[in-house]
Amino acid sequence: MPELPEVETVRKGLEKLVVGKTIEEVTILWPRIIESPETDIFAQQLIGQKIEKMERRGKFLIFKLTNYDMISHLRMEGKYETHDPEEERTKHTHVIFTFTDGTELRYLDVRKFGRMVLVAKDQGEKYKGILALGPEPIPASFKLSEFHTGLKRHHKAIKPLLLDQRLVTGLGNIYVDEALWEAKIHPEQPADTLKPKEVERLYHAIIDVLGRAVEAGGTTIRSYLNALGEAGTFQISLNVYGQTEKPCPRCATPIKKIKVAQRGTHFCPKCQTLKARN
Repeated sequence: MPELPEVETVRKGLEKLVVGKTIEEVTILWPRIIESPETDIFAQQLIGQKIEKMERRGKFLIFKLTNYDMISHLRMEGKYETHDPEEERTKHTHVIFTFTDGTELRYLDVRKFGRMVLVAKDQGEKYKGILALGPEPIPASFKLSEFHTGLKRHHKAIKPLLLDQRLVTGLGNIYVDEALWEAKIHPEQPADTLKPKEVERLYHAIIDVLGRAVEAGGTTIRSYLNALGEAGTFQISLNVYGQTEKPCPRCATPIKKIKVAQRGTHFCPKCQTLKARN
């Protein structure tokens, strides 16, 4: 699933490829991709709209248009590609934006889980899925004191808490595993039992891991490509995710894989011990 670094990389690619272009026609081949308004209205309202800017909030892309915000959630395997009209469409092409210059932006999605919604201009931040998000994982908005307070409110395991996007947004399965390894915290450690030094380590690890992943263009595990058709390179820097039975880079203990909240989870059993605390 594309996580924050992958979505940010897609945003940067789309910024280069489609900002400044005007939509002439919208072809919707799989209507369920469109959350609202109704499919015909969605397509009609986009005609004549210029893409003025590309923004991102958490894992959501926001196309800033002349009169609207178009919100796009890639979910599991959604991606955007630019094409010339004569290029063959694949069976996984579900929405096509044709521009006045003759080029096309195509939305592809193998699993068809992605969604798009059109809202009034500058109202994207008020979309229900975005309103529920925590702060972006950068020091300007993600504050250590607030993070510590938020963790103290929950006794649930730290990994699923980080995955739910409310304390900080953008973390998915890959980067939670990596941040917890960097902070030396077991993925099943109850959040409210973390000591202040552990919270501080985790806070800095989240910022560091996501920041480095953005610089690397994300992580390509299966099918992820950015809008320029390029694979991410952060997979060569992964310390635990996908490294089952390989030596921990820190202590050489074999990395283990378990299930936490139904998600495959990688950790070092020596560096990341589950601590019993009152």
